[in-house]
Amino acid sequence: MKTRSISKDFTKGNISLQLLLFTLPFMASNALQVIYSTVDMVVVGKFVGTAGLSAVSLSSLVLNFATMVCLGFSNAGQVMISQAIGSGKRKSLNSIIGTLFSMILIFSLVLSAVFLLGRAWIMNVMNVPKESYDMAADYLVICACGMVFTAGYNMVSAVLRGMGDSKRPFLFIGIASVVNLVLDIIFTGIMGFGVAGVAWATITGQAVSFIFSLYYLFKNRSAFGFDFEKKSFVINKKYAGMVINLGTPMAIQSGFINLSMLFVNSIINSVGVVASATFGVGVRIDDIVNKISQGIQYAAMPMISQNIGAGKKQRAKSIVYTAWVFSAVFTVICMIMYLFFGKQLFMLFSDDERVFELSGTFISAILWMFPAFSVMRGSGAFIQGIGHAKLSMALAILDGVALRIGLSWMFGIAFGWGFYGFVLGYALAPYGYAIPSMVYFLSGKWEKRKTLAEDI
Repeated sequence: MKTRSISKDFTKGNISLQLLLFTLPFMASNALQVIYSTVDMVVVGKFVGTAGLSAVSLSSLVLNFATMVCLGFSNAGQVMISQAIGSGKRKSLNSIIGTLFSMILIFSLVLSAVFLLGRAWIMNVMNVPKESYDMAADYLVICACGMVFTAGYNMVSAVLRGMGDSKRPFLFIGIASVVNLVLDIIFTGIMGFGVAGVAWATITGQAVSFIFSLYYLFKNRSAFGFDFEKKSFVINKKYAGMVINLGTPMAIQSGFINLSMLFVNSIINSVGVVASATFGVGVRIDDIVNKISQGIQYAAMPMISQNIGAGKKQRAKSIVYTAWVFSAVFTVICMIMYLFFGKQLFMLFSDDERVFELSGTFISAILWMFPAFSVMRGSGAFIQGIGHAKLSMALAILDGVALRIGLSWMFGIAFGWGFYGFVLGYALAPYGYAIPSMVYFLSGKWEKRKTLAEDI
């Protein structure tokens, strides 16, 4: 009897329909993930206040740095899995997945230790407002202890994406969201634990989701393609080398972008707690749009990888063009909604009239970012899908360091534009990734590159 498989074949069939059906669960998953963290902000805004909002937004940025570093290596495994499937080398999946499991576990534990030991230094470097300092430290410590669950969930989701499965990640994040919502209300709203209650709700939701995902995949291990035997968790040196070579630039890419966000936050924090809270809320709202649209990139990336692995370069190009069309439509809709309902969204997080007044300034600047992200959904997925991690890292450094930090400083301080200038610099930085990545794709120079599938 033929064994049922979770993986899907994207090397044939209608591209538009496949991308649409594959994208929708990712959009839903990302929306839930954003709601997951947004609920934290709403609860804190209502029950703790502006200082609590600042604390959660700042600590979340630090924790996102660690999450994105682990996700960089997880995405490397995702590309390897997709190209292995596309090239017909399915027998390699068990060893690739086992190696990735073990490596992500090690990375997450190391990062947890770094945050716990260096929390005081981190708080001081970020210029955390004194009103938020203790709450931010509590949130960072509690969530750092649960880093293994956060990294574990993202790793499982990356593996499933690589196999062409978008429905199960949606199921797993749905479980985390429900648990988080219920515990937020109990811990912070009813029991009055404040920011610490939100942190405990967050890591508990992630732990339940990760444990459930492991149990589910173990029960369906034949279809998953990983046997969960002890020997399969032994790190394969060949695949570990590939994960490191491909994942290090991806992790550095994510790290630089998050570090640049921390830098911009540090500048804004020096302006005061209202500016800090407004920027924190604004970035969270902006994250809703970006994360949902990122579902297009998550879907396009493994589809591109499979076709590159199968040697179908023209089909891979068509996937990028289709992703651009989908992204453009979604971006226009979101920009219109932001213009008409942006300020109302801010008030969901805070009753502070000062935050409401400053929100208009944030909105007028952040809208410049949307077209860049629209382009990146296609060309960014392409660069990652073909495994060109070094180019992706170089563009991320241009985005995160040269532009995000440089432009924020130039507009906000050198030009004296203040809060608007800081946000504008933050918004224009992604063009440093979007434009060069689009030029590289359209140039066709990538067609001469060796594929990862050849070494698997």
